[in-house]
Amino acid sequence: MMQPPVIAHTVEGDAMKLLLFAVIIGTVATFGTPAAAHVVQATSSLSLTDLDVNDKPQLEQALKTAVTQVVKNTIAFQPTLVALTDAQVIGERLYFRVLIADEEGERTLAELTVGDDRDTERPAKVRITL
Repeated sequence: MMQPPVIAHTVEGDAMKLLLFAVIIGTVATFGTPAAAHVVQATSSLSLTDLDVNDKPQLEQALKTAVTQVVKNTIAFQPTLVALTDAQVIGERLYFRVLIADEEGERTLAELTVGDDRDTERPAKVRITL
């Protein structure tokens, strides 16, 4: 009795495994496309020459207006998160950083902070140097 060559059978099996692997990868690439997440950190500034830095409501309103302008002029998506991450007075200007994200970006940020040992209850640090 003659048996078929073992090598020929292995080569055919390897070709089928390769084809199956290519089909699986193609399916995952087609249907497993992640959603687009938008996360932007922008830096801007506003002049303090016309503001009284001791007038907290006036300063807050000026900062809110400046942040609104940054959001309006910087991004092309609907933000669900806008957070002031840093602020510093240098000379007669207030420089600030804003973190902006959409809903998917918020989820991405949440996933990045899972398992973070830092205390999530404390407020974000804001530096103001006069």
